[in-house]
Amino acid sequence: MLVVTDMDKTIAFYKNVLGLQVAMDFGANKVLTGGLALQTLDTYREFIGTDDISFGGNHFEIYFEEDEFDKFANNLRNCNIQYVHPVKEHAWGQRVVRFYDPDRHIYERI
Repeated sequence: MLVVTDMDKTIAFYKNVLGLQVAMDFGANKVLTGGLALQTLDTYREFIGTDDISFGGNHFEIYFEEDEFDKFANNLRNCNIQYVHPVKEHAWGQRVVRFYDPDRHIYERI
């Protein structure tokens, strides 16, 4: 589950950039196709009882595999995203691209 500051903006990002749709809508909590769950910042603060929530720490990432990696990577060029890094190939031959969502959660696609 990801905590988000603007649910509408985040839903639009995941729909436009990644092709995900809302599968379940519980208001302040939504589940997207693929099982990614989103929770509003305000309600999450209530759940855990603190305002000490930070974004953009670069300490974890959301990982998905892509059957048509080249097509996906090319489509990213038309999206207004901030890259962690553009497409690169690891020493073992695996290609990957990493970028941020609106709340600076890292998204990885292989």
